[in-house]
Amino acid sequence: MLIVLADARFDPAQADQVRALARPMIEASRAEPGCAGYDYAFDLLEPDLMRVREWWKDEQALKDHFATPHMTAFLKGLHALRPKSVSIKCYELGPERKMPNAA
Repeated sequence: MLIVLADARFDPAQADQVRALARPMIEASRAEPGCAGYDYAFDLLEPDLMRVREWWKDEQALKDHFATPHMTAFLKGLHALRPKSVSIKCYELGPERKMPNAA
């Protein structure tokens, strides 16, 4: 399993534009066969910060994702919004395990 974590900073006045761009990307990405989870969220304490979390079955699923038409459209739209900064990191996870009860 691969986890992609990204942070992007935008002018807070662009929040509606960012949401309009992100929504079709999220919907299309979640429908991809190798996608195990995909979401974007604005930080509650930093209104200019959007965080991205993605879960991919394997490296090939992530490569296939980057080759989709919705990714091409999203990157074009993202470039037009001129984010202040973008940081993307990918992590490989080991096997899933249950968490012990905290209570």
